[in-house]
Amino acid sequence: MNNQFQHDVASVWENCLQVIKANVSEQSFKTWFEPIVPFRLAGKTLTIQVPSQFFYEWLEENYIHVLRRALDYAIGRDGQLEYSIIIDTGGDRQPPIKVHVPTTNSPEAAEARQKAAADPKKQTPHPPKGPDTSELDLFLNSNYSFDNYIEGDCNRLARSAGMAVAQRPGVTSFNPLLIYGGVGLGKTHLVQAIGNHIKGHYHDKFVVYVSSEKFTNQFINAIKSNTLQDFTDFYVKVDALILDDVQFLSGKEKTQDTFFHIFNHLHQSGKQIIMTSDRRPSELQGLQDRLLSRFKWGLTADLQQPDLETRIAIIQRKLQAEGIYIDAGVIEYVAHSVNTNVRELEGVIISLMAQASLVRRDIDLELAKNVLKNIVSAEEKEVTIDTIQEVVADYYDITIADLKSKSRKKELVYPRQVAMFFAKELTDLSLKSIGYHFGGRDHSTVIHAIQTISDLMEQQDAVKEAIQKIRSNFA
Repeated sequence: MNNQFQHDVASVWENCLQVIKANVSEQSFKTWFEPIVPFRLAGKTLTIQVPSQFFYEWLEENYIHVLRRALDYAIGRDGQLEYSIIIDTGGDRQPPIKVHVPTTNSPEAAEARQKAAADPKKQTPHPPKGPDTSELDLFLNSNYSFDNYIEGDCNRLARSAGMAVAQRPGVTSFNPLLIYGGVGLGKTHLVQAIGNHIKGHYHDKFVVYVSSEKFTNQFINAIKSNTLQDFTDFYVKVDALILDDVQFLSGKEKTQDTFFHIFNHLHQSGKQIIMTSDRRPSELQGLQDRLLSRFKWGLTADLQQPDLETRIAIIQRKLQAEGIYIDAGVIEYVAHSVNTNVRELEGVIISLMAQASLVRRDIDLELAKNVLKNIVSAEEKEVTIDTIQEVVADYYDITIADLKSKSRKKELVYPRQVAMFFAKELTDLSLKSIGYHFGGRDHSTVIHAIQTISDLMEQQDAVKEAIQKIRSNFA
């Protein structure tokens, strides 16, 4: 290779590095780009040499778009990239193995990938499944922060512990920090907020967020390609490891063995470990006892279903972020009607905004009821509070307004109690929310109504028969 050619390769790669530096953290640059050696420039194809297959795979999965921008700047839109992967670091090096990054859809690139994949003797790394790697869960999502994580009684301990860890990673007694809770309660948001805070305030710390499923797949690929040491070496260098959905390690003994050693090394080195699970450690099945015991070394905090006040705050924050105003009464109606999890609540808000935009009208109570009815129907839930009120009012030949009125007339009180009974039986609404939908009555009134109907069903066959007949409308 002549000096002029070397100069061209070096210049092109230096131009690439200028773009890369502007788009990745200093720690990521040192870890993933400083070890790269510019190898060859043939026309508009740049070949770079990387130290291992794992190194190549990590670049492909995490920095493909950064590399594409760098190529656009240094060579042009038709620039292409090849890797020369060192398979043997001993005295005798195997011939460089090159695989095109799928930055273009050219037939030549596709043919090269097919040829490389067809020769297993060369231990060619598997090409990426597709050019779009923007959805890989190894990235921290910058949209997740403590600022937009609404605090309430349902998550106060977890959020406080998360903030303490974010401010002093690896130093507090909350190591490991395990956050557990059901679907859609904000586990991923919270742990990513921790990661983003650490990255934003400790620029020298290497933060990695990875799902247990992705971690397992990386481990399996490392075994297949004989790069397990690279895999382990990478993770023991992490300053803050965030492992999402740790329950998916269940039954994967070899993966657990490797994670056990990584866990021990990180913990002994004062590095922060953060995990999420859909259940408490004592309920995790298929995990080694030695792992479970280590999960209990730090703090375990749960996330519960958001209470009414938190749900209202979540709705208000979401609307504020979108620059949309909704009447307080509509917000309260939605908050009372959806109390399962944050994800479903946000989905309802998005559906409301989309429907309002589609029909070009303001978001009012009627629109909210229609949207909720459609969502409930689509998810095949049994009934809504509105459906119950409609059926009961029709059965007793009264109006829905009568059910919600303050009237204490016997001919209205009894149907109202029946409707409350069904609301408790057929929905997951709290007693407080049920009372809200019946004229703002308190939870003690709802309890009394439920008990009254239950007693009457045991005492009077006519009441039991009527309740069964009404129930048939919800089948």
